[in-house]
Amino acid sequence: MKRTLLLLSIGFLGTTGAMIAAAQAQSFKNHDSNAPVNFNADRIEVQDRSDRVVVSGNVVVTQAGMTLNAARMTVAYRNQPGSGTNGVEIDRIDASGNVVVTKASQTARGDVAIYDLNSKLITMLGNVTLTQGANRLTGGRLVMDLTSGRSTVDGRASGGAPGATTSPGGRVSGTFTVPQRKN
Repeated sequence: MKRTLLLLSIGFLGTTGAMIAAAQAQSFKNHDSNAPVNFNADRIEVQDRSDRVVVSGNVVVTQAGMTLNAARMTVAYRNQPGSGTNGVEIDRIDASGNVVVTKASQTARGDVAIYDLNSKLITMLGNVTLTQGANRLTGGRLVMDLTSGRSTVDGRASGGAPGATTSPGGRVSGTFTVPQRKN
């Protein structure tokens, strides 16, 4: 009986954590990845032969109300003549060095991030934190789906071998506020 209650409690906590994580990410839902991407940095180096731009030093990227900050970013693009965007379309942004993604009241932090504009996914790795107000989730990896608004946090730092973690024991932890109820 005690084991059954423990398993039910664990299942409930896991489900509650997933529901709260999904609720937290709602400001990322239906993000317009086709909106213009604006860059601001100390240095921008265009590597035209490699179809990429390296941006470094206090980098700030904005797109449709979302802000991405990092120490360094590499932007992969492709030339698309006649696309209406001066022939350049951004495919992916790789960010490193104290990466912070903010939109509305949600903030995600990690060591590195990959923003795949085609699949509308942001994957953050290493010392990941997802916050909304006093609610907070921490782990090793965060995947944010910008279409559905669903976020998934796990304890692994990568999708690879279990054991490659940045959180103790490869676990996710969280703190959630509870509304005050009248007795």
